[in-house]
Amino acid sequence: MEPLIKEATVDTPKVVLDAEKGIFMLAQMSLPEDAVDFYTPVINWITEYARNPNEKTVFDMKLDYFNTASSKQLIQILLLLQSLKDRSEVSINWYYKEIDEDMQTIGEEYSQIIDLPFTLIPIPKKDK
Repeated sequence: MEPLIKEATVDTPKVVLDAEKGIFMLAQMSLPEDAVDFYTPVINWITEYARNPNEKTVFDMKLDYFNTASSKQLIQILLLLQSLKDRSEVSINWYYKEIDEDMQTIGEEYSQIIDLPFTLIPIPKKDK
């Protein structure tokens, strides 16, 4: 299966979906003008991956911020991943900046909605 890799822009996240290397990640900002259009290839890739998933799937969410439209797409992605749990050992790593209570709270809320192992990982504030 071909990897799906998109570099981050000012308003779209970095996407790395590589089954062969076992890397599944969304990172940085997600504020696309059309979230459905941006996330459709991601959702299609995961749907295809679901047909023959790896034994283990660890999805890293390293988003600094996302808008409401992106949130709806992220829930779709998480639900798709949840549908894999009978065929793959799926877990979610939710990274958030230690000082960002909003992203921590969203991660906690998603962990209650999604029936998967969900690890919240604070990223320490860097000392200057």
